[in-house]
This record gives sequence, structure tokens and C-alpha cells, in this order.
Amino acid sequence: MKEIWLIGAGSMAYDYIKVLDVLPCSFTVVGRGEESALSCEKETGCSVVTGGVETFLAKKPALPTHAIVSVGIDKLYETTKALLAYGIKEILVEKPGGMFEKEFDDLVNTSRTQGAHVLIAYNRRFYASVLKARELIEKDGGVSSFNFEFTEWAHIIGPLEKAKEIKAKWFLGNSTHVVDLAFFLGGKPKDLCSFSKGGLEWHEASSVFSGAGISDCDALFSYQANWESAGRWSVEMLTREHKLILRPMEKLQIQKRGTVTQDFVEIDDTLDTEFKPGLMLQTKRFIEGDHRDFCTIEEQAKMMPVYNKMANYSDQ
Repeated sequence: MKEIWLIGAGSMAYDYIKVLDVLPCSFTVVGRGEESALSCEKETGCSVVTGGVETFLAKKPALPTHAIVSVGIDKLYETTKALLAYGIKEILVEKPGGMFEKEFDDLVNTSRTQGAHVLIAYNRRFYASVLKARELIEKDGGVSSFNFEFTEWAHIIGPLEKAKEIKAKWFLGNSTHVVDLAFFLGGKPKDLCSFSKGGLEWHEASSVFSGAGISDCDALFSYQANWESAGRWSVEMLTREHKLILRPMEKLQIQKRGTVTQDFVEIDDTLDTEFKPGLMLQTKRFIEGDHRDFCTIEEQAKMMPVYNKMANYSDQ
């Protein structure tokens, strides 16, 4: 049986525990503080080892087959690095996996040296709506163009009790859910022109975004977002026959060429309603060693310069 370490006892861990409880595996939850551990135990009924990953590893526990890293964004890199050093070969780390290009370069080199697989947990890649969209895209012969929006609600995010460093990289830590999905479906950018302006008290680098380019699938794309105005997350894929609309992303709408109506596509989203959307399929495939459709640490390292350009980050 597969043995999983789940590192982190925050709200995201609750969702992982719900999934792991029904998969054929055993798992250990490792948290840091007593308060978060007690909250996790109360919410899930699952016991939590406290003291943090460093204290846990110092006790020389037997190697698991897999590890899931679900800690704060500012701790993702160092936690993943510690697990690699301990000898774990299969690691799934919550998005974005780190905060700086040098961290990703280090994780790429370390994972190659250790012969390990490090995957980034972009659960939206595994939505039932996205699986259906991919099926329709393939049937139509591929994407010819696409557009996406990653507007964040500043009035909600601003008051959140999050570390200053995390808010300052909100595009990387949150908006890339949308950007990753768009480029997953339409191809990675091979040429990109980006513009940004403005800034917020908690996200000084930028607050209004636009850009365009061409992907490695020869699909033209454009994007926009305005964190100082109204908007929402959205991805639209255009083929020769259809426009496929993920808005909200858990649902899929389709517009046929030559029509103006947009109809919802019937999908089997049982897993996405019973569990956090995308999480069951993502975790199941990870445990089974099926790495298709995952964002690898190498892929994420290549995307970091793109993300920094789009968000106007200096990467310092």
C-alpha cells in the first residue's frame, strides 16, 4: 500500500484528507503549530503530528512512497527541498511551488540529482469541464486562438490576514491558476507582448494587465485583468467549429460557429461536486504514478520568466 506524507494542516489539507480517506493508501499529516493542528483534527477527525517538517524528519521516520506539500506559499520551496534531501522520490507540491526563479532552478537540479519527480498541483487541469474541453478541442483539430481573464477581487484580498510577501506575489500564488490552465489548453507562449500598470497597497508591482502572443501550438492569444475594477476568472478556447467557455471554470459552455447561443455542455462532474473540484483525479493519478497532464517542476521553472513578465515582478 502507498504511504503518503501530507505536509501542512491548513484549510487545503482538509480537502486532501477528504480525498486520501477514500483512496487505497495510508497517510500521515504533519503540521507545525498546535492551533492549526487542533483545527484540522476537529474538522477532519484525522490526527496531526505537530512541530513542523524539520522536527518530524529529525526523528528519522521510514520513507513514504509519496509526499504532498500543502504549506504556505512562502514555505513551499524549503519544505520541498527538505523532502528531496530526505530521499522522497514522488512529491506533489501546491501551486505555485515557490516564489523566485532561483528556487525553481534549484528544485529542478535537486530533483534530477535525486532521481525524483516533483509536480505542481494545479487542480483545475483535472476538472471534468476541462477534460471535456480537451476532448472537444482534439475532435475539432486543435485550438486556433484563445483568451483569458484573471481579475482578482482586491476588496476581498486586501483585508485578508496573509503575509505581506504572499500578497505581493498574488499573481503567482493565485492568478496562475487561470494562466496555467489557458496555456495548458492552448499551448505555451513562444512569443509574448505584455503590458501592466498601476499597483495596490498589497500588490505594488501591478494591478491592470493586458497582453497578447502566439503559443507553441500556433494559436494566437490575448489576456486582460483589472484588479481595480469588476471582472472574474475566465478562459475561452476557439477552434474551427466552436468557442469553448470556462466561466465559471467548473462548467463548460459551447457556442457553435454560425450561432449566437451559448449552451452548457453536459459533463459528469460527480467527483468535482463530492470533493474539491479536480482534487480527487489529481491526487489519484499522482499516487498511481500517472504523471500525464501534470505541471512538472521543469515546466514551472520555464514559465517563471513569463509569469514575472506578465505581473511586472522583479523576482527579487
